[in-house]
Amino acid sequence: MIEYLIVALLLLFSALFSGLTLGLMSLNAAELKRKMSMGDKDAEKVYSVRRRGNLLLTTLLIGNVAINSTLAIFLGSIATGVMAGLVATGLIVIFGEIAPQAIFSRYALSLGAKMVWLVKIFIFITYPLSWPIAWVLNKALGEELATIYSKRELMKIIEEHEDTEHSDVDEDEERIIKGALTFSNMTVKDVMTPRTVVEMFDASQKIDRKFLTSFKKSSHTRIPVYKDSPDDIVGMLYLSQLLGEGVVGKTVGSIADKTVYFVNEDKKLDDVFNTFISTRRHLFIVRNEFNVLVGVIALEDILEEIIKTEIMDEADKHQDMRKLARQKMKNK
Repeated sequence: MIEYLIVALLLLFSALFSGLTLGLMSLNAAELKRKMSMGDKDAEKVYSVRRRGNLLLTTLLIGNVAINSTLAIFLGSIATGVMAGLVATGLIVIFGEIAPQAIFSRYALSLGAKMVWLVKIFIFITYPLSWPIAWVLNKALGEELATIYSKRELMKIIEEHEDTEHSDVDEDEERIIKGALTFSNMTVKDVMTPRTVVEMFDASQKIDRKFLTSFKKSSHTRIPVYKDSPDDIVGMLYLSQLLGEGVVGKTVGSIADKTVYFVNEDKKLDDVFNTFISTRRHLFIVRNEFNVLVGVIALEDILEEIIKTEIMDEADKHQDMRKLARQKMKNK
């Protein structure tokens, strides 16, 4: 009877070592640190042993091998021959390997946190043997590498999170996150309003009642101002500049803001976005490599690419200015 109790106890420890090996080593140390920073107590407990990966691995494998070897010896004393081999193999594989690994693979963090105290005892007991082996592994293999995901992998992870009922990521958040991860790959010419549909004023244009009425009907609050040719932008006219007294009779060029920002059509959107923020402007003039005006880009254009939704206000007449430009080209 005592021998059977010893076998049962050895099977329990075999299962424990096997499950802990798979469960704890499957937890990424960098991910545990991230969870710790968000206040996860289980991650904090597990990280205390997982941070020394090679020492933990060596300890658990030494314990597993020692227990399984002892188990085989005791089973051999109970039964002999082929039957002993079959029984030993069956018990170790089913109850010492398959079952515990299946359980720990699903609940690695929670079970690992509960077993940390026992793992620390195992580390203390096997330390004289496990530490030299772990030291050699550390020197030979170096630091454990953190898992780094590409943008495409991150977007796939977000998609999978949104699709599962256990995640708090919703459809809108998925769309915005994917937009934020991809907009930096785009250039100004991918989102700008083409020149053919850009509204511009001549600097010599006189401001009269008719002009004010037409401007108020416009869907734009800021319009580029040119001198002689649309390629020579000299200012920006804002709706607010026409709301004051004494503007009637003046020219557009005399009241327009002379500060104009130009951007190349091949510039990346993330760079332009940062420039919008630093300059506190909302509209840039877009030029090509020959300094020819090819369109304009607004802060709103970049935000639309990030949130993947067209932003329209009550004054907008067209949802997609690029589509309008293509239609104009077809109608010519």
